[in-house]
Amino acid sequence: MTMKKQMILLVAFSLFLTLHSKAQEGDAPLIPNDMWEIGAHAGHFFISSDVSYEPGWAAGIHIRKSIDYLISIRVDGVIGQAKGMGPAGRSFTNNWLSTTGYGIFSLNIARFNNSVKKVNYYAMIGVGSSFFETEYFENADQRDAKTRERALSPHIAGGAGLAFRLNKRVNIGLEHTLAYNLGVRGDQLDGMAIGSSVLKDMPQYTSIRLNFNIGSTSNKTEPLYWVNPLESVYQELDDVKELTESAITDSDGDGVIDAIDQESDTPPDVPVDTKGRTLDSDRDGVPDYKDREPYYPPRAGEQVNSEGVVINPVNAGVSEDRVKQLIDEALQDFKEQLENNSSSVIGGGGQTYTGPISEMFLPMIHFGSDSDRIKYSDYGTLASIARVLKGNPQMKLVIVGFADKTGPESYNNVISFKRAKAVVDHFVTNHGIGRGRLVLQYKGDEEALVPTSSSYMNRRVEFRTAAASDVEMDPPANSNGKKKSGF
Repeated sequence: MTMKKQMILLVAFSLFLTLHSKAQEGDAPLIPNDMWEIGAHAGHFFISSDVSYEPGWAAGIHIRKSIDYLISIRVDGVIGQAKGMGPAGRSFTNNWLSTTGYGIFSLNIARFNNSVKKVNYYAMIGVGSSFFETEYFENADQRDAKTRERALSPHIAGGAGLAFRLNKRVNIGLEHTLAYNLGVRGDQLDGMAIGSSVLKDMPQYTSIRLNFNIGSTSNKTEPLYWVNPLESVYQELDDVKELTESAITDSDGDGVIDAIDQESDTPPDVPVDTKGRTLDSDRDGVPDYKDREPYYPPRAGEQVNSEGVVINPVNAGVSEDRVKQLIDEALQDFKEQLENNSSSVIGGGGQTYTGPISEMFLPMIHFGSDSDRIKYSDYGTLASIARVLKGNPQMKLVIVGFADKTGPESYNNVISFKRAKAVVDHFVTNHGIGRGRLVLQYKGDEEALVPTSSSYMNRRVEFRTAAASDVEMDPPANSNGKKKSGF
């Protein structure tokens, strides 16, 4: 046996002894509830004596229960008959009946490679009593038959055997036992006593055994002498692993683990709330990812189509001609204000801003590291800007992308371009803003707001009202290539 195998065996056996001692102390339920075993047996029974034996027979039943993985107890009942023949024709017949209680020790307890054993080797020792009578002839002519009446004699017994597991319920075995009877009858199993004999007559029994495990398989294991003593530990580890995997699994990839996800089948990249439910911000019955107007709840009496757009707007009593008149008046006022280099711009909340249109404040949004994906938390900001554009049809918007300084300049130009383009696409797709009103520009890592190279403040998109001199920039080189290093 190699040193490595010896170390593995030593560690495994030490672990078993630890589990065994803890179970005995009641610290933890390490020993599972297991089945009882009952069995029947038959075989060759003989008495080794100062005369030669002839073939005999015996049969019986037993019941067995494990105490732990190493030790079990068994009670055997045996009935049989043994015969012998000595010199000058001396013979005997012993009619045997006995009961013995054994303590059985599994010899291959340290085999941990399978959850259950296929073969079980064991040795045993026990005590019991025998009740027998013997017919014998003292002379060769066999005319003077004598009988020693039945008597009770205590004995000690031992043996060894092996059993083969057929399935969870049945096993077969081969076993040999012998007994040593105590008292004056201990040397009279053949009917005759040699007073000076130290080695008394000894009954021996070689048997074939058919054994059955009884009990419910739903809440009981096989008898523990068949079970790997580490099986319960393995099972607990598997349970912990399964619970851990379940706790961190996110089947639909929405960022909410299955343990608390109330909608475990949301489509990929769909905005959800903290419980994994698809967002419907305006509560119109159309989820945000399908809603072209995700932040405009319908008024009483209005209905929306499958894209979340109101199909029967309520005009609150204003006629179509009056609406056209109001629009014409607003356009005329806006034209006059532009000519005076001053304007009254309708804001996202309906408020009016008066002053040079180029000075109007519009918020910026920020991006994750090495990402051009718009955060859901910024959807509201973009919706407010879209309202300004819709409320001011003559207004054009410059959208400028930026990057931090952690990557090379060439890549920072690409990622800042992609961030600005993502915002442009969002306005066109989700809010119906004309593409011609949006001027895309990018500046890479120029004009950093924070000196720190990796600050999220530098990963941003800014907005400002367009002047006549503002033109859209051509995409940078490699803008359609794969991601490299940089943010």
